[in-house]
Amino acid sequence: MSTQGRLATGERGRPAAIERALRAAPAHAVPEALAAVLRREYPQISAVRLLVSDYHSRVLLPVEPVPAVPGAAADAADDALPIRQSTAGRAYVTRGVLVAGAEDGGGPRETLTYIPVTARGERLGVLEVASAEPWGAPDAPAEIGELLGIALKVAWNWTDRYERARRRRRLTLAAELQWQLLPGHGCADETFSLAGHLEPAYSIGGDNFDWSAEHDHLALTVTNGAGTGISAALLTSLTVGALRNARRSGADLGEQASLANDMVHVRYGGREFTETLVMRIDVGDGTVHVIDAGSPRILRLRGTEVTRVPLEQQLPLGMFPDTEYRPQRFALEPGDRLVIVSDGVFAATTGRGEFGTQALEQATRRSRLQDAAEVPLTIINELIEFHEGAGLADDAVVVCLDWHGPASGG
Repeated sequence: MSTQGRLATGERGRPAAIERALRAAPAHAVPEALAAVLRREYPQISAVRLLVSDYHSRVLLPVEPVPAVPGAAADAADDALPIRQSTAGRAYVTRGVLVAGAEDGGGPRETLTYIPVTARGERLGVLEVASAEPWGAPDAPAEIGELLGIALKVAWNWTDRYERARRRRRLTLAAELQWQLLPGHGCADETFSLAGHLEPAYSIGGDNFDWSAEHDHLALTVTNGAGTGISAALLTSLTVGALRNARRSGADLGEQASLANDMVHVRYGGREFTETLVMRIDVGDGTVHVIDAGSPRILRLRGTEVTRVPLEQQLPLGMFPDTEYRPQRFALEPGDRLVIVSDGVFAATTGRGEFGTQALEQATRRSRLQDAAEVPLTIINELIEFHEGAGLADDAVVVCLDWHGPASGG
């Protein structure tokens, strides 16, 4: 076999070796396992570092090395990289591999390769790889980022290491419950892209979103729990759990809402309730079935036109027993974008007045060229700017759904 043939064969075998190493690694040691196998397979590599986004999605924070001495504390220096002003951040936002020069200090110059780490469309962070010269085939870094993303997604719930790395400060107990309730921060496939965000990230109380992607539909709910703090978080947890239980038992959309309504009413007797959108999007044709049980709103961006989807508002979940809910329908066209917000967005008020529908529509229109994952952050940032940088007075959730059209295989 020629030298070129041996190199090609070796290159093809490297992803399999990396995947085996990640699969065999303990959940808490995935970054170290990856670093070891990369240095073995690519001798040009001198250092590897994993960065994860913080809860605000404003900075990338390093997953600190495991201390060599048991019980010793790792270096806690804040090496945060701003997502909007760094090469690593641009790789995270664009989901593209980027290369930049490292500070050489007078020695041999190194390059830094920034690899987006994703899992089924969800952005988890960035892998920073330092090397003295180019390494791997052109598509090797992107494939490594995908392999690492899948491994991290599995390992994430087995250890607290990655959650600790994301935190610039302590979460409130209510926020802990709300973030752990999420199935993820987003997902994507051939037919759609979905992303959401919660604010105030470190003290969110009652707002949440949930989704489940199936072979023939996407289930999506956006919940605005009444109250504040831990009481709102517990109410929302009960609502989301009841909706999931009904959905996983095969109940249709109306039954899901009715069963969740009864569970919340049994627990709170009508004193507390949740304002919830319960949705099902058929991936075969883009038909949306929706129950509007409260305040969350849906805006549709089609081309450059933003309109509010008109829906019949029904009773919030838990207000009265034995309430029947009737789904409504509307159709999506390929290229449509839905932006769903809780009342903490459109009804937010300051001394300047109400954020309002007009500001929300303008923010949605201005974000039309952005990836779906960026839209919730863009709208939240405009909301924070409206508050002149002050903390939000109410919980806010923004969810963006881009409809690409039916799958090519039907």
